[in-house]
Amino acid sequence: MSARRAMFAVCVIALLCLVSLSRAAPSACEDLLQPVEQLDLNHLEGRRTLVAGSLSDQTLIERLGRRDSATASFSSNTSTTDTSFRRSMRLDNNCHYASYNISLEGSSFTFDNGSVTTTFIRTSCHDCILLSFDVESGKRQHFYLFSRRRQLEQKELDDFRAQVECLNMPPPVVMDPTKELCPEQTTTSDPAAQTEEKTEGKKD
Repeated sequence: MSARRAMFAVCVIALLCLVSLSRAAPSACEDLLQPVEQLDLNHLEGRRTLVAGSLSDQTLIERLGRRDSATASFSSNTSTTDTSFRRSMRLDNNCHYASYNISLEGSSFTFDNGSVTTTFIRTSCHDCILLSFDVESGKRQHFYLFSRRRQLEQKELDDFRAQVECLNMPPPVVMDPTKELCPEQTTTSDPAAQTEEKTEGKKD
């Protein structure tokens, strides 16, 4: 009888240990959606093109798919936290631009008068940045993967799709790498163009 009790006690202890470990270990989705812990400003610098993206609003997915291309670029100022964030989008053969002076706060920054909070999310793609845009305090979420390359490896896209699925968002739109990009702006953005792009951003 004592042997049976000892065996039962061992089984109970082992079960409790397994339960404890399962609770302590982060879920797969928690691991996939971790913010970037330490931003490397040298890695951040430069222009990247939108490779794939998804939005929480299903009605805007079609509009995202209509974009010919989009880019995001960062350039540091004198401060280690202040930087410029520039966007371009080609839609219906027209280019729209926007430029923002932002201050990095950990892995996040805000722009558009504080209505958009952007967080850098970890990605398996070595030359990518993955941006999660929280619009108007959770009213809408945009999830965009930008890369220095126009086309990624299948494994990299599969990893992004898994992250999108974790957010319960529609399957991502993958951009056509053969479509033309907007030319880079070398002068101050036209305020009218900026306004147009901001309006487009609020729609999709």
